[in-house]
Amino acid sequence: MKFRNIYLPLLAVLAALIVWKFHQPPETPAPPPVSNEPTQAQPKLPTLKLWLGSEELAAEMALTQQQEQTGMMFRTNILDTDAMIFVLPFPQRASFWMKHCPESISAAYIDPDGVILEIHHLEKNDTNAVAASTDNIQYVLETSDDWFARHHVGTGTVIRTEHGTLGETFTRGH
Repeated sequence: MKFRNIYLPLLAVLAALIVWKFHQPPETPAPPPVSNEPTQAQPKLPTLKLWLGSEELAAEMALTQQQEQTGMMFRTNILDTDAMIFVLPFPQRASFWMKHCPESISAAYIDPDGVILEIHHLEKNDTNAVAASTDNIQYVLETSDDWFARHHVGTGTVIRTEHGTLGETFTRGH
């Protein structure tokens, strides 16, 4: 009798739990997170001729947020003539990284007057950002790896376009 009095309520609770568990609707898996992260290289963007001292480059212009976010991601076989200029909305401490970039590149951090203040090596597929040492960067020019060294273009070089300075060029909406 004692056995029934003690274990009968426990068995009833256990049976209720089992019935409850098997009558629950199946869990719906959560949908995958939506990502705006690029998944492929973007098509070649419109270009602008740049003069860096006596050197000339036709740089693609990354002007929209999506173009800036994609940059040179997923591009392979970057040539000595390939370049991309990023026009930031205001002077800031620029910070670039190389996620999904299978080739290393060089990047010049440029002030609002078009003067190269810093040149950095950006290692392929490195997700660690390379931040500028100043908060006065308004343009970033990416080139093939070591382009600046091979072409003897260093800090202090002023970049110009056929429309004048970088500031004059991009305030006109080119």
